[in-house]
Amino acid sequence: MIALLQRVSEASVRVDGTVVGAIDAGLMVLVCAEKGDTEREADLLLAKLLGYRVFSDDAGKMNRSITDTAGGLLLVPQFTLAADTKSGTRPSFSPAAAPEDGRRLFDHVVRQARERHGSVETGKFGADMKVGLVNDGPVTFWLQVDPVGVLR
Repeated sequence: MIALLQRVSEASVRVDGTVVGAIDAGLMVLVCAEKGDTEREADLLLAKLLGYRVFSDDAGKMNRSITDTAGGLLLVPQFTLAADTKSGTRPSFSPAAAPEDGRRLFDHVVRQARERHGSVETGKFGADMKVGLVNDGPVTFWLQVDPVGVLR
């Protein structure tokens, strides 16, 4: 599983001109399932994401997590993160999970995040989404859990 997290001042997702998810300060996270991923990898990735220290403490150091700050969390499904870009000029999406697996794992991450973090906003799986955000910093990190449970 892959997560591209961005610390934001605000972020929102629109589908057909309607806002389907929006947060103020917090994390906007693009989430992608790869072939071979299971709920185990999804849980490992979520644990890492919720504990990742990207917010400043009183000394200005990145020592606080989204859990510590109780900030907003916007999860957006994004299968293109799994693209294989090693050759040619057109990405291959063969590493991405099949749509039904991707949806199942994204929904699992959302359910677990809501249990562990509370209010969680989302994009819409399979929709043409327009994502807007103000990246705070900018601060952006790539997290990945391999199907064997090894974090990169």
